Amino acid sequence: MKEYKVIKKNFWKKDDVFEDALNQFSREGWEVKSAVGNGHGDFSKVILEREKNR
Repeated sequence: MKEYKVIKKNFWKKDDVFEDALNQFSREGWEVKSAVGNGHGDFSKVILEREKNR
């Protein structure tokens, strides 16, 4: 079974802060499943996935 997490990149977060957050989630076993743009060339949400019973 899989579990999902949605994280948002708020407009005040810098790219490197968002990248650090994604790297931390990756170390916890999360993988990017999908990314949603805001229409201005930036990501606004990222959907993460991992196995629930790992």
